[in-house]
Amino acid sequence: MNPPTMRSIPGGELAMRDARSGASRIATLRPFALAATPVTMWQYVALDETARQGDVDDASAHVPQHPVTWFDAVAWCNRASDSAGLRPAYEIDGRHVRWDVASEGYRLPTEAEWEFACRAGISGPHYGELAQIAWTILDERDSPQPVARKAANDFGLHDMLGNVWEWCWNFADTARYADYRSLRGGGFADPAWSVRASVRRGSAPDAVIDDVGFRVARGAVGSSGSGAAQGWSAEVDRRRADVRGTLPVGWTPHRDLLS
Repeated sequence: MNPPTMRSIPGGELAMRDARSGASRIATLRPFALAATPVTMWQYVALDETARQGDVDDASAHVPQHPVTWFDAVAWCNRASDSAGLRPAYEIDGRHVRWDVASEGYRLPTEAEWEFACRAGISGPHYGELAQIAWTILDERDSPQPVARKAANDFGLHDMLGNVWEWCWNFADTARYADYRSLRGGGFADPAWSVRASVRRGSAPDAVIDDVGFRVARGAVGSSGSGAAQGWSAEVDRRRADVRGTLPVGWTPHRDLLS
């Protein structure tokens, strides 16, 4: 496999807002590495036992892997770690996935890592003119486009906005959406209002969605056995899922976290 090109992301702080509750908090981040582009179809099939590299033609080799489920993404991360001689970041047991925050292996970024890296020091919605940095509905394309054809941000990251939505490690909201995982960045068919550094959506971890891909991170960002790192906390996920009393219509708490 041609491994992902990784960029060094400095440590720092990111202000994050919970849209449902209106609460704000500061996420403190350690330095980490993030891939310069989403994982391409060529990189993906090189480590996929169910596919062959011959299944990917020249036209699609450098297109982001899509569709890809969250479960497929974390499994690919572990295969990439094995291939590179690194301890895998994830312990996978069916639908239950545990992240070893002390691992140097490939993994999905947390939402705080993703947004901090996307912004690359800016405070506005984009790190440049949208037409120059992102594939969106304005480009009138009917599928994801080859990576790195538009301008990078100041951290050297391409396609952070537009092209494909990218899976993150975090649950979307364990009170409302059970085990849905977070997506960031926007896709090739999305309008401008949906392609911003702060926009998030969520989907089931086994959902197959045509405009969804993933980008990998690396870096030990905590001590082994810790359930918190880079703006994420397993305990916060558990507390959010522990909703008591009558539930609002449509809410599905992730009760498995309470067992």
